[in-house]
Amino acid sequence: MTLQYHFRKDIVEGYTRLVGPGEGGLQYLEVGILKLPAGRSYSSTAEGSEVALVMFSGQATVEAGGQLWRDLGGRADVFQGPGDSVYVPSGAPYTVTAETDLEVGVCKALTDFKGKPQVVRAAEVETGWRGRRNFERHIRNIMLDNIQAGRLLVGETINPPGNWSSFPPHKHDQVIPGVETKLEEVYLYKIQPEQGFGLQRLYTTEGDLDHAFVLKNNDAVTFSRGYHPVVAAPGYKLYYLWALAGEERRMQPHDDPDHEWVSEA
Repeated sequence: MTLQYHFRKDIVEGYTRLVGPGEGGLQYLEVGILKLPAGRSYSSTAEGSEVALVMFSGQATVEAGGQLWRDLGGRADVFQGPGDSVYVPSGAPYTVTAETDLEVGVCKALTDFKGKPQVVRAAEVETGWRGRRNFERHIRNIMLDNIQAGRLLVGETINPPGNWSSFPPHKHDQVIPGVETKLEEVYLYKIQPEQGFGLQRLYTTEGDLDHAFVLKNNDAVTFSRGYHPVVAAPGYKLYYLWALAGEERRMQPHDDPDHEWVSEA
């Protein structure tokens, strides 16, 4: 049976699960989109999983584990700038109330870790540019060392039109002390304008895995193994929310030796 890595679903009101454990080679991660009209609420309990709520667009109030945050979000879309996010620990009930029409990226990871609810405001998000020339991209680190979590690592990347990211190609599917940590990952994409597209490659050095996917708005792709560079079509910005999880909550990717020269050229 051929493993599926590329997922595309209609986004409906409420929570749409795009992919989760048991799909795409995933063991821990689930990623989806919460969409609410103004005035509506969504409640759930993070039972057995920690949750990252990343405000894509609109404004919300979030109550999690007995804490309440108002006026979250506020950006028109993910291309405008960093947004607000909330970390919900395993076992905590949470409610998201839409103050305006609202869209939220939802990342979950199975974990026994018992933390506390935390908020990451847009002004607190670490941002910067990586690469150069046609593989320069904008990075937003949302939930890395700045929060206490069990497995989840979350951030955002934006490719300018025609540009590559995750380049030189990197992977994180083995435990090699000092070289690489083992983390599964999901990318959830947005395209601006929405009718555009991008291309995602997923491959291994051995050649047993080599796929290319045409990316549309709200698609998701999983990476349980392999190198995974991605490019935006000319004229179109490409965004992706990235979520990673593994036994060790630490990022140490390993570049493809055949292509690492590009970053030094």
